[in-house]
Amino acid sequence: MNIAPELEDRWDRLKKNAQRGLMECLGISITDLQHGYVKASMPVDEPVKQPFGLLHGGASVALAETVASLGSAMLIDPGNERAAGMEINANHLRPVRDGVVHAAASLIHRGSRIHVWEIRISDDRERLVCISRCTVAITPA
Repeated sequence: MNIAPELEDRWDRLKKNAQRGLMECLGISITDLQHGYVKASMPVDEPVKQPFGLLHGGASVALAETVASLGSAMLIDPGNERAAGMEINANHLRPVRDGVVHAAASLIHRGSRIHVWEIRISDDRERLVCISRCTVAITPA
């Protein structure tokens, strides 16, 4: 994993205190963590497929919200603030049957109470699979 040195302690604390959740169930792995930028991967296997054998759109949305929320969590004061997704949209552009998808989230607005992220999800061949925008609320702890 590539992580900005100044985020290492915060990431370690987050992992230590995290509960088992959707990230683990879907096999999401964070691969790059920087200020205002997060990358992750997710295998396209049975837990994330819909009944017709394709990547489920909901799994793509879960991946998108995961990287956006995590990105915001790295930018706030964890003792006094919390980050939580409040709105997300997604356009599913290409079906995926297998392999791994890769999400890249870029911060496009950083307000005091709202962060907006653009998330691009691509397949192993770097073809765009899904484009998403997620608004994250920053609230008092």
